[in-house]
Amino acid sequence: MRRFLPVLPLLALTACTPTERPTAGPVAIASAWHTVATTQDRRRLRDWRPSFVEGLRQARAAGHGAEIDREGALLQPDAALGGGIPNGNYRCRMTKLGARGAGMLPYIAYPSFACRIDQNGRLQQFAKLTGSQRQVGSIFAHDRLRSVFLGTLVLGDEQKALPYGADGDRDLAGWVERIGERRWRLVIPSPRFESLTDVVELVPQN
Repeated sequence: MRRFLPVLPLLALTACTPTERPTAGPVAIASAWHTVATTQDRRRLRDWRPSFVEGLRQARAAGHGAEIDREGALLQPDAALGGGIPNGNYRCRMTKLGARGAGMLPYIAYPSFACRIDQNGRLQQFAKLTGSQRQVGSIFAHDRLRSVFLGTLVLGDEQKALPYGADGDRDLAGWVERIGERRWRLVIPSPRFESLTDVVELVPQN
């Protein structure tokens, strides 16, 4: 039986243009991520480092070592410096590491997209506003080093995200980390499609 978590319907964010403000659903009852996360996502978060390392290994083996090295802290698994991420508008740049299946590319670097982080009660809300794959969800406090992201994936011309927990193929979990001066990343281990780890660079627009 598929597990559905009614405590987190807040992820029904509408897809929008960079000039629009995302519309959130009801505020989550729980503010502790481990009371909300599915079993699958708790496993993803626990095993994030092996997924990251294997993705890097595959990408380097395919000849992308120079690109990885140029990214510096962004693609270094243990680069987290501690500190939360402020609300605001961000330039988000996705890098996909490793290939989930035969015929897939082990390294893909996309151009920047528009993202936004807003406050919704006790939680922050993250939304990637443009692109054919848009991650939306909530950011939960975890420890001094990083925060936890739980969300879902919006595809193509869909106007709303599924509630978290409604579809395991769409659910996402990740770590939000500061990696430099005005530079953060969202590490999404073991996404359902394409890659072994997705790394999203977050740089404020102003």
